[in-house]
Amino acid sequence: MDDLRELYQATILGHNKKPRNFRVIEDASHEADGHNPLCGDQLTLYAQVASDGTLEDVSFQGSGCAISRASASLMTDHVKGKSLEAIDADFDRFHDLVTSSPSEEANTDGLGKLAVFAGVREYPMRVKCATLAWHALKAALDGEASAKTE
Repeated sequence: MDDLRELYQATILGHNKKPRNFRVIEDASHEADGHNPLCGDQLTLYAQVASDGTLEDVSFQGSGCAISRASASLMTDHVKGKSLEAIDADFDRFHDLVTSSPSEEANTDGLGKLAVFAGVREYPMRVKCATLAWHALKAALDGEASAKTE
């Protein structure tokens, strides 16, 4: 179990140090700002939706804690190329993962590398850091300008 925890920590630290999709998409079809006032995390989420309803490209820029940056990095890798309906389902699965009871077995089905955030549920103060990028993506796709984790 300690080896798995160390692997998860290494993945989160790696994505924090070198976040994937950390850039602006010029002429993005969707964009929203996200702010977590409890931790100070701030990001702007950019999305390009194709005519067939798939997320063609997604990126982010901003600053925040390691959990927030790593979550945004891993989320952008995970959702790119998926349908908007599949992304909605992933949002619900990820939210359930990080808010479920630590005494229950974590359900990571369909979440791939995002499973590294299962440990966040042991630290309720960090849930908003882990979900900020997801809320910003949902706001952007819903046509809203901003999302907060309050």
